[in-house]
Amino acid sequence: MSNSSETADDRSEERRGGAGSVQSVDRAVSVLEILARMGEAGVTEISEELGVHKSTAFRILGVLENRGLVEQEKERGKYFLGAGVLRLAGAAAIRLDISQEGQPVCRALATDTGETANIAVLDGDAAVNIMQARGAAAVTAYNWLGRRTPLHATASGKVLLAHLPRERREALVTRKLARFTENTVATPAALRAQLTAAFEDGFACTTEELEIGLNAVAAPVRAHDGAVIGAIGVSGPAYRMERSLLPELAERSAKAAAELSRRMGYAG
Repeated sequence: MSNSSETADDRSEERRGGAGSVQSVDRAVSVLEILARMGEAGVTEISEELGVHKSTAFRILGVLENRGLVEQEKERGKYFLGAGVLRLAGAAAIRLDISQEGQPVCRALATDTGETANIAVLDGDAAVNIMQARGAAAVTAYNWLGRRTPLHATASGKVLLAHLPRERREALVTRKLARFTENTVATPAALRAQLTAAFEDGFACTTEELEIGLNAVAAPVRAHDGAVIGAIGVSGPAYRMERSLLPELAERSAKAAAELSRRMGYAG
């Protein structure tokens, strides 16, 4: 038996064409706008925002999740915008696509530092590298393009993690953190301290935390509204990117991040 609070329109929506189909599309777009505004929300919150029964909201979210437009934090049931939104944004407004605008900036950073430069964006519970350029010293560097890397063990990941909404950040920080090397930060308290520093300093560093012999730095890339939408930085062997050099490389990465943010419409 249907829940009495579900309206006749909700129950018959999928059986109707025409206006019903248009209404479904309108509601799906509204869900994306709600998540863009709130950062994350549960089915109850979304149904209240839409003014529909929870079962209707759940169906809409299911379709959007199947298309990669929204993703769900399984442990808490919260939904947030998925990486598929970036693909749509790039198709609709290529001038504001970070992968397009980032090409010359990424190449310039690689040339400036001599190391491998990367641009990464958030992809669920990982950072995915969408752009890479190699400097003169990095001709035999590992190819990071398209690779999903752990947030807590990479410089780009820590930047992205540091700028997430508090609840979502905490959910990722307090889950079991995989240890990749003896230097991997694998406790919530230690990771929180690093994320606070990354937020305040405007960059993050890693020293042999993902792989032995690999160091990295990264800084946040912002959209026109100031939201962090990516990270740009460099990585290289620890014998070249020594700890003493990381602050200078981080400063260069921060300058590249500021330039890319400007290209993305950020005026701050």
